[in-house]
Amino acid sequence: MPSFNDFITFENRHEHVLEHDFDFNLQQKLTKRLPYSPPRIYDAKGDLSKRWYVYFSYRNPKNGKLKRMKNIYGNVNQYKTKRDRLALLSKYSSRLLRLLEMGFNPYQDNLERFLAHKKSEALQDHKGQVVVQAKPSLQSIPLQTTEQTSTGSNQSDSVKEEEKRVIPKDMLIKNAFKDALERKTPGVKQSTIQGYTYSVNSFLDFMKKKFPKLKSIDQIDKKVAQSFMTERKKSVSAKTYNNTRINLSAVMQDMVDHDLLDTHPFEKIKNLKTQPLRHKTYKPEEVKKIFDYLKDADPILLLYVQFIAYGIFRPLEVNRLKIGDIDLVNKQVELKTKTRKRIIKRLPRILLDVLPDLSNMDPNNYLFTPTEIGGVWDASENNRRDHFSKRYKFVVKDKFKMHKDYTLYSFRHTFISFIYAELRKQHSQFAAKSNLMEITGHQTLTALDKYLRDHSIEIAEDHSHYLDNSIYGEL
Repeated sequence: MPSFNDFITFENRHEHVLEHDFDFNLQQKLTKRLPYSPPRIYDAKGDLSKRWYVYFSYRNPKNGKLKRMKNIYGNVNQYKTKRDRLALLSKYSSRLLRLLEMGFNPYQDNLERFLAHKKSEALQDHKGQVVVQAKPSLQSIPLQTTEQTSTGSNQSDSVKEEEKRVIPKDMLIKNAFKDALERKTPGVKQSTIQGYTYSVNSFLDFMKKKFPKLKSIDQIDKKVAQSFMTERKKSVSAKTYNNTRINLSAVMQDMVDHDLLDTHPFEKIKNLKTQPLRHKTYKPEEVKKIFDYLKDADPILLLYVQFIAYGIFRPLEVNRLKIGDIDLVNKQVELKTKTRKRIIKRLPRILLDVLPDLSNMDPNNYLFTPTEIGGVWDASENNRRDHFSKRYKFVVKDKFKMHKDYTLYSFRHTFISFIYAELRKQHSQFAAKSNLMEITGHQTLTALDKYLRDHSIEIAEDHSHYLDNSIYGEL
């Protein structure tokens, strides 16, 4: 069945159907608010690389409020000059306005209304004779949809066939995702685009199995998106579920930004609540036991851990370090952090004391590799991180039968707690936190306070004296 937009964008010799003077109910136009807004043309400020279209709003019959309707593209974006695009869009805009004035309604099936106008249309030949045109079949209306009408005397039987849309290549689901991924690739990290690609491929596989008849990207609605996420929830963790939703939302938002869609359904789906990984803090005696063991068992892993502990680095930051990032003259290191691109941090003496000689090493080599300090390692950032996480589990955690919440990241929390405890011996709480901020790299005191609370680094002092002098103390 033809959509409302099809009546606007079809090409027909007999456009006089829309050109004749119909009764536009002028009294209603003058005395009542119109159920639609005037059609407007979007020309992307003249940018021919973007999609141009006509748009309008129509009052929702349920609440009476104007609601933006689907954009009307037609064939306009096949034209390569501004003049040609504006000419065709002006034609669509004029045709749309006439249909709206005739009472065509995007919330209803308008086929019967269109056929009724065609049937009642009387054509005047050159002799002034009236020629009544016969009621046309649906095939005689060259719409942008191809209909396979069934034969039969009853008109309702001829409208039961399945609609087959002629879909532009860039609107095909697979092509739309492929193009969006290509556009996003230059602006994000390799690990990010890998996450996008994995989520998109999972979604496309699901679509192929569950919704094989859907072909156009604008057919993916919230029902389809929610079906995928519901299926996803059965086999992955809440964190992976949320990452999948975020990835697909980012890719489809790119389609919105490039005018393929007005909105996308994944932005309306909520994240699941997650239980964050708890990185337990080591006790001083546990740290000493681990360090002593690693001196002989795995010296490379020991230095890796010492960078996290002494330098207060995150494991991912240590993985990114190259020989050239370390300035031994000024005793500092340049690194890429979680929240900022590049920063300079002080290398503490305790860390400099355990560093090997780096002077003859290639500055482009990674500081840490599986077999040596300062070597070549052709692996992704995620793979480098996973290597040391698994290595730590195999070498240390399995050896000492440690709980899963004791991680490499735990060394950062542990040594922050050591430093804060020493600062509190000499300074007030505020002064201690101010000094600690410079070491941890937190941008605000609020962020540091939250960090200290979350990891139980700041513990309240003994409150017994309050109870001694309270009502309880008099009992």
